[in-house]
Amino acid sequence: MAKDVYNNISVVQALAPIAVAADSTGSAIDLAGYDSAMIVWGVGVVTDGTYAIEVQESDTTTAGDFAAVAAADLIGTEKTGVTTTNDNAVYVVGYKGSKRYIRYVITETSAGSTGGIMEVLVIKGCAAHPPVN
Repeated sequence: MAKDVYNNISVVQALAPIAVAADSTGSAIDLAGYDSAMIVWGVGVVTDGTYAIEVQESDTTTAGDFAAVAAADLIGTEKTGVTTTNDNAVYVVGYKGSKRYIRYVITETSAGSTGGIMEVLVIKGCAAHPPVN
């Protein structure tokens, strides 16, 4: 098998880089045609507050249908406790669940006024019908 990640994944920008100083919930990301995903949380400079990320899943795009992903359906752990001491980093968690849709939820667990620069990418993997690009 050729070494080719480009034609076997699809990258979705779930949250463009922006200052986050409150809770932030992403839109539904459709995983149809893919058997896995990786959620990449890029954190720039955090000036105050404490933040955590959670991955949620659903069979529909209805906001009220989303629920936290069970630990057994995650590869790695969701990051908590992001502050000024562990900013400027990338945090990654894999998803191997069976739901069609996922989304991220960033929670401000300790109040801040200016927050930090953050972005979220979802990398859909194990494409059923490559090439995808």
